[in-house]
Amino acid sequence: MAPWSEDLIPLKDARTLDGLFFQRVRRSPDRPAYMSRQGGPSWQTRTWRDMALEVARWRDALLREGLNPGDRVAILLRNCPEWVVFDQASLSLGLVTVPLYTDDRPENAAYILRDSAARLLLVQDANRWKRLSEALHGGTVLSRVVVFESGRSASHLADADPRVVTAGAWLPASGGVLAQRNGEPDELATIVYTSGTTGRPKGVMLSHSNILSNAHDSLTAIDCYREDLFLSFLPLSHSLERTGGYYLPMMAGSTVAFARSVAQLAEDLQSVRPTALIAVPRVFERVHERMMGQLRERSAVARWVFRTAIRAGWRRFEREQGRVGWHPLLLLWPVLRRLVADQVLGRLGGRLRIAVSGGAALPKEVARAFIALGIPIVQGYGLTETSPVVSVNRLSGNDPESVGPPLRGIEVRIGEADELLVRGPCNMIGYWNNHASTAGVLDADGWLHTGDQARMGGQGHLYITGRIKDILVLSNGEKVAPADMEMAIALDPLFDQALVVGEGRSFLSALLVLNADLWNGLAREYGLHPERIESLSDPRLLKDMLKRVREALREFPGYAKIRRVTLLLEPWGVENGLLTPTLKVKRSEVLHRYRDEVEKMYDLEV
Repeated sequence: MAPWSEDLIPLKDARTLDGLFFQRVRRSPDRPAYMSRQGGPSWQTRTWRDMALEVARWRDALLREGLNPGDRVAILLRNCPEWVVFDQASLSLGLVTVPLYTDDRPENAAYILRDSAARLLLVQDANRWKRLSEALHGGTVLSRVVVFESGRSASHLADADPRVVTAGAWLPASGGVLAQRNGEPDELATIVYTSGTTGRPKGVMLSHSNILSNAHDSLTAIDCYREDLFLSFLPLSHSLERTGGYYLPMMAGSTVAFARSVAQLAEDLQSVRPTALIAVPRVFERVHERMMGQLRERSAVARWVFRTAIRAGWRRFEREQGRVGWHPLLLLWPVLRRLVADQVLGRLGGRLRIAVSGGAALPKEVARAFIALGIPIVQGYGLTETSPVVSVNRLSGNDPESVGPPLRGIEVRIGEADELLVRGPCNMIGYWNNHASTAGVLDADGWLHTGDQARMGGQGHLYITGRIKDILVLSNGEKVAPADMEMAIALDPLFDQALVVGEGRSFLSALLVLNADLWNGLAREYGLHPERIESLSDPRLLKDMLKRVREALREFPGYAKIRRVTLLLEPWGVENGLLTPTLKVKRSEVLHRYRDEVEKMYDLEV
């Protein structure tokens, strides 16, 4: 393989996000830009020149709609090259893009379209538009709906509604010549609606310079090369993926492959063989759960070899980080790497040189296992309101229990109640149409109040210690951060999801969603009928599940003890309104849905 080479585009040359694209096309017209498999048997590659031709077509189509700079256009599309094309075509006209989640509830998407006053919508297919239009009830200023996937249903919709067109009919055969516009870096580029765990989502206003500076400063923390190949599977409507998996690779000249789906991720990892990966912790947790499940079915010798590989690999990592000295266990590492570590790395394509985890805390057991086996995971921290990256571990200074030092140019400090405050060029302009909420998080000195509790550690590392609003206060005054407990419980393969409750109570309880694949076997072990709801309340089963929970929490303080549990089978998902599109539990919604079950756990409260 040719040596790794850098080709970073300076901020002064890009100026805007569409200027970044123009500069990349100018620099690397014939280099691979994007790979995708849209229904075909093999991966198709598009060069930057190919992308420029498509952007020109979409730009000309948008020009015909009579839109003005500053108008909002929304996109409800799975990750694909056309997501980038539409975004770049819109930005090149000074339009403001509003991304929507493809798996979000229609009511949420309808609210965003109304609140942002979007004039045009690009939607994946006819079925999605039908569900969305039913939720809209006509209360928008949408003047054009472009259905990306053609077909009979899309054609029928176009015939019935003059606003609706198929992309094939709407796009011209070719477009004009692209030129870099004289846009201002501080112009509004996008409104990204936060998937709040309570209340309506708020529209975060981000400028071109907010996002460009964040991508650039991220590249000063983590090297990225022209030869890098990213595999993109987090939704591009997620700020971490959009900045880190779209604009950042463009700035560096890297190639991005769009995974087909989460279900096909394992196969795509094998065929694409990426060098860089961005994910939320749940992805790593699921891989870890499968790995541990398979290990339990192996022989005692195989389990011993695996555990020894973890110990030796972790010692190797700690020594490379300069935190420990030599140990005889390191003599075993070359053999254990071939027997264990190379097999695990091979499942991820075998070429991964960096994996970034963000969006939530990565359980330390999961981080330890992967890092020990040679998978270079670095954890970071950020918010949509900070474009989004605030801090990230460096490969040469990686403390998996921290979220790393702040990026260059970003100031942090610890405020009242240990709240983390952030100030820098990445801070949002404010919330769209919501001055009160803006004033609540952005103070007069430019500090953004994150709502997260943190402490500063050695070498400038940040440690997130809790969430101000998520702290449970027991009736005895003890304060408990439920997120860490829930994360520890969910590491048990029997429990897919957990919610710790106890605000104002004398003790803690938990709602537990059982792993559906394991429930039948578990029920048979206890002589229970798996399809009878009363089986979930069997006293013997509840007693043993409580033991498992307490074992998972053995390292927590004594007051952080679960005394009762309720077992559930229905997963908490986006479709039933219990998860946000970024897969965060809507605590208030879950508590409302299961308020009777929670009260039963406290009926005998003493």
